[in-house]
Amino acid sequence: MHIAEGVLSGPVMATGFAVAAVGVGIGLKKLDFEHIAETGILSATFFVASLVHVPIGPANVHLILNGIIGLLLGWTAFPAIAVALLLQAVFFQFGGLTSLGANTVIMALPAVICYYLFAPLIRKQGKVSAVAAFACGFLAVFFGTILLAGALYFSNENFFEVASIAASAHIPIMIIEGFITLFCVGFLKKVKPEMLR
Repeated sequence: MHIAEGVLSGPVMATGFAVAAVGVGIGLKKLDFEHIAETGILSATFFVASLVHVPIGPANVHLILNGIIGLLLGWTAFPAIAVALLLQAVFFQFGGLTSLGANTVIMALPAVICYYLFAPLIRKQGKVSAVAAFACGFLAVFFGTILLAGALYFSNENFFEVASIAASAHIPIMIIEGFITLFCVGFLKKVKPEMLR
């Protein structure tokens, strides 16, 4: 889901950086001292999970884990994901520095949206919590693919086919992320429910 260097138009890059800067600013303001280690661990988890790329047709897909990161961090998902993306761009040339803002928004904004949609439901017991956990993981990737397709389309209308292929290639990842989020929420409820604050 990383957009490479030289793909995005100037206005899309500028918009991405502006939205990412606002999100990172809000996230840093909400980050308290007690949760710095948790944020760092989740940032590292995102960094490692999205390094493993699986080719599906002409696109490469990877785990994103933005659903569970959003549930656990809320707005601090923005700085956590931004740092991981910056390190990936610098060390491994995944994404790029010019597309860092857009890539951050594509992955962090759905995390925050899913936090507001599903965090209250996750705290409940039974099937409601399980369905909400799966939907959170699924929809975080779904919303990200919509943002990805939009960024490509608004950069160049000729990218519509590429955006469609990239979106459809992420359908298996949406399902896998749903199950991963479901498992993580169930596990955290048993061992450390206070993390689902």
